[in-house]
Formats: sequence, C-alpha cells, structure tokens
Amino acid sequence: MTETDGQDNARVIAGRYRLRRHIGGGAMGVVWEATDELLDRTVAVKQLLIPPQLTPAEAEQARKRSFREARLAARLQHPHAITVFDVADDDGKPVLVMEYLPSHSLAEVLAERGSLPPAEVARIGAHAASALAAAHAAGIVHRDVKPGNILLGADGIAKITDFGISKAADDGTLTGSGRFAGTPAFLAPETARGEQPGPESDVYSLGATLYAAVEGRMPYGDTDNQMALLYAAAAGRVAPPEHAGPLTGVLDRILQVDPAARPTMAELASELGKLALLAAPTKADTAPPKKTSRRRFAFAGAVLAGVAALAVALVILLPDWAGSGAAPNPTSSAAPPPSPTTTTVTETASHSSTPSANPSSATSSPASAVQAVSDYYALMPRDTDAGWERLGPVLRAQGKAAYVRFWSGITSVTIVGGPRLVDADTVEVTLDFAFDGKHSRERHHLDMIESDGKMLINRDSGPL
Repeated sequence: MTETDGQDNARVIAGRYRLRRHIGGGAMGVVWEATDELLDRTVAVKQLLIPPQLTPAEAEQARKRSFREARLAARLQHPHAITVFDVADDDGKPVLVMEYLPSHSLAEVLAERGSLPPAEVARIGAHAASALAAAHAAGIVHRDVKPGNILLGADGIAKITDFGISKAADDGTLTGSGRFAGTPAFLAPETARGEQPGPESDVYSLGATLYAAVEGRMPYGDTDNQMALLYAAAAGRVAPPEHAGPLTGVLDRILQVDPAARPTMAELASELGKLALLAAPTKADTAPPKKTSRRRFAFAGAVLAGVAALAVALVILLPDWAGSGAAPNPTSSAAPPPSPTTTTVTETASHSSTPSANPSSATSSPASAVQAVSDYYALMPRDTDAGWERLGPVLRAQGKAAYVRFWSGITSVTIVGGPRLVDADTVEVTLDFAFDGKHSRERHHLDMIESDGKMLINRDSGPL
C-alpha cells in the first residue's frame, strides 16, 4: 500500500479488506476507506509507516511494537473513541482496521475556522477526555493527543483516534538519530524532555489542543522550527489564553509544568462536560455578558459544596427534560406524577404578557413545549430513563451515567415559576431543588427542539 491515490485501491488486505479510496495520512501512516468483504461494512484501514531513518534492527523492533500497541488499543471500546476492529499483517507491515467515521479532524476545522467558541471547545474536550479517561483506566496512554487525532462527526460527536500509535512506531520522543517523530506542538514538558509519557502527559496534550482550538494559535507559538517548539515545550512556555472565557481556569490547571499539579483525565472530563453546558449560548441569551457567565466559570472551577454544588451539577444534568403532551392550561397545575413519589412538581400560573404564554394566542407547538417541561419534571428524580429520552442531542452529550449520578442526589424538584415561553422555542422555568435537607431555587431558560413529533430539551442556559 502506498500514498499514491488511485493506484492501489483494488488491493485486498488480509483476504477481506478491499481498499476503496485514500482518505488521509501523515507521518505515522496512510489511511484508506475500505470494505470489509466478510462482514459487508465500511471500515478505515491504516497502514503504519516505519520511520525510514531506523536501522533494520530498530525497524523490526518498531514493527513488533506496532502490533503489540495496536492490539492493546483494540481492547478499548468507548463511544468517543474510534474502535479498532482488527490488526492485520500486510507483508510484514502492521495494518489497523478501524471504525469508519465520516468526519473532519479538529485540525481541518481549525484550519478553516481559525478558532472555536469556548462552549464548543469544552464539548469537544469533554468527549475526548471521557474516552481518554477510559483508556487510562485500562492502562492505555495515548501519547499523541492533538487536533489531527480528534475527529468531529456531522452529528456533533467527537471521537479520538490513534491510541498508542506514535509510541508503537517510534518512542514519541527523540529517536537515536536525533530526529523527532511528529510535531512537538502539543507535547507535555516531561515528554519533550525525553521522559516516559504517562496519563498526565495526555492531560497536558489535550489541554494544549483545547488551547489551540479556543485561542486560534499554537500553545508554544506559531513557528515551523521543530527544535524551537521542542525547547518551548520542554520549558512549558505557554502564553496566557486571551479568548478562553470560562475555559481559562481549566486550561491553567491542565497546562501546569508539574504533572502532579494537573487534574486527572476523569476529573477533566467531568469539568469540561459541565462547562460545555454552562457556557453554551441559547437564543434566550439576549442580554450583554451575563453575570451567569462568570458564575458558571466560578462554579466549574471550584470544589463545590451545599447549594453551590447543586447549582453546578444541575445545569449539567438537568438537561433531561422534554417530551410531548396535550396543550396545557396555564392557570392549572401540572398533572401529578403517575405514581406516588417523593418528587413534588407543581406549576404556578403564569401572568406573563408574552403573547405565546396566553392560551388564546398560543399555537400547538408552543403549548407542547411548555407541557414538555412540565411533564419532564413530573418524572424526576424518580424515572431517569424516561427523563433521558426527553433530551436533545446537545444535552445528551453529557453522557447518561453522569446524568443518573446527578439525579441520584436530588430528593425532589418543584416547579415554582412557569413554565412559560419567552420566544418561539425557549421555555423559562423556575425550580426548587431539595437535597440533603437543603433547597436551591433557580431560573432556567430551556431551548426546545422537535424530533419525531416530540418536544425535546436541547440546551439549558443554566441558573439565570
């Protein structure tokens, strides 16, 4: 297999993987879209390239290490990691057979857009961090986290790829010849100094990746001089972020020179997931820089207790609301939960002058949106499965496990204001949450979307 497109696409690898078209490549390998003729499915086939400067003995060692590392990567199964299906041998060269995801890499997106909003960067980071945390728990260190190894699908999902591959084909640091394998632009300081990379190194590299995404520039400066970048990386010289907003504090902690001072990948995944929801803009966010922006940042960056802890977790896990129902009567209370429960959900009358909140002028769609919010809280915290089904894709990005953990700490939730429409597809609701004998009252704006005839809650602006 070669990098020459169109010359080799009739080849069949390992008797079953027929190459179709060249879709990418780089220092570590060439990637093809292919057909698994045994299972009749589309896959991505990547042949790992052995650095040409290696001696024959070093090349043989690299080949063996490639197979070993690839088999290790194949053990990882995670919704935000590209799955490795098979490790094949192509005339002594290791070939990975992977999940095919129609996508663009984060590197390609940044080349086109320059930078991304903090909420979008937090969401991408949360996806990647959740997969990396699972990898670390399984004893797998990625070693090459960078924008080119984060794939973004059309549905907004982010998946990380190439686990362990840079280590497999080379040591990921300086080779015996003094030549660097790959760019040092996203290396952790300890890796740039030639030390063995560990989970903390992946944390730093993900932080450097998120820095580049939100700032629109490389963490160690925009230069093509690899040795200059390596020197800056070894020293951990990163200019303070200027456009990161609520991500600033997180980046500061991730990009610590001392590996022990960085959060774990699991902690990072949780914090980024919270920030993705707290910082996400909604159509109801018409006021200038809201106090809630700073409030969200402060919440996400601190160790929370009591009411403050609830406020943060709330915005992250509250998103399980949505559904369909008959048009409500704004002057009546919401229907009680279908079965006895400790959750008390009532709806107060809304006297807003907003036309759509008036029954005489409301259409069926706005009424359904309001009813969906009432119906959602009638389920919570008792029925998290049903609640999860009432979420849109943006809020589902938090992951169901985190959602269930949040609601397990809530005793009851009561609607004390609204719900009411504030624009065509945004519902305002004021809630009282009870937990550990304490209460927290919060006002939320919920962005609603329709899917298969149901109204789903797609975004939550957080406590207003």
